[in-house]
Amino acid sequence: MVLASLPSSSPSPPPTTLIRRKTAPSIIPTSSPTPASSRSSKRDDPVITRRTTISLLASSLALPSLYSSSLSARADEKDEPQQDEDRVVQLFQEASPSVVFIKDLELRGAATPTKSPPEEELVEDDEELRNAKVEGTGSGFVWDKAGHIVTNYHVVAKLATDKSGLHRCKVYFEDYKGDTFSKEGKIVGFDPAFDLAVLKVDVEGDKLRPALMGTSHDLRVGQSCFAIGNPYGYEHTLTTGVVSGLGREIPSPNGRPIRGAIQTDAAINAGNSGGPLIDSYGHVIGVNTATFTRKGTGISSGVNFAIPIDAVVRTVPYLIVYGTSVSNRF
Repeated sequence: MVLASLPSSSPSPPPTTLIRRKTAPSIIPTSSPTPASSRSSKRDDPVITRRTTISLLASSLALPSLYSSSLSARADEKDEPQQDEDRVVQLFQEASPSVVFIKDLELRGAATPTKSPPEEELVEDDEELRNAKVEGTGSGFVWDKAGHIVTNYHVVAKLATDKSGLHRCKVYFEDYKGDTFSKEGKIVGFDPAFDLAVLKVDVEGDKLRPALMGTSHDLRVGQSCFAIGNPYGYEHTLTTGVVSGLGREIPSPNGRPIRGAIQTDAAINAGNSGGPLIDSYGHVIGVNTATFTRKGTGISSGVNFAIPIDAVVRTVPYLIVYGTSVSNRF
């Protein structure tokens, strides 16, 4: 190696010397391929083995993590329906105490004065009431802690137009503890054009849970909704569905069209009228009022309608204060 770095002008060494240095045994063995490969294989084998072992160990450690992640993902998928179910249950538990069951009663016997009896006389074990004929049933919801109840006009139409003094209205409540009690409902206002009426009951405010008011102007077709009412007398029944359509037109009790009605496939049957249609947050978005039935069956066809809550919010304050809507006052 030292000779290879000498300048070219240096005298050449004797040939014998070159021959000896070319064949010098001390240089040749270091570049011999066979011993090098064997030595290299002996040197590298442990390294390869260690790398392979570490790689296999890392893979084995990663497998449980991937498996646990897969199990976690599957558990989340299974939990989603359970979470939806729990949410609906909680929604019903929170909204149900705001919903009331309404009975329109007709007293049997001779006509009595138009003035209804005092509240304390209207008790469940009253013989006269036990023999009273149930003219109709419906639903409603608590408007405020002053005891105002919103329902459909057609639920209390006979009471609203009664001139004989034989009609009474009983409103059944459920308190915070789940206990039921009833009070007489006095009609304070109604509007047949919107199929709305307001009753007033004498109940302590702490026993009432007013419904949460929502809005209907930003509803979307396809969003979830829930109807709570008393179909066929089965109190506090929950049905689920979606908003099927918006801006529908349905007839009112006085023949005028109610525009902007909400269409839903949440089941609404006899006895649901006047009850709330609520959204996924428990806010009232409409008042259940009508359904198309299969001819001769009386069974809901899945095409049901509710009065939009925005129209209700505009109308009810006038019914409470004036007894009629603003449209009927001018």
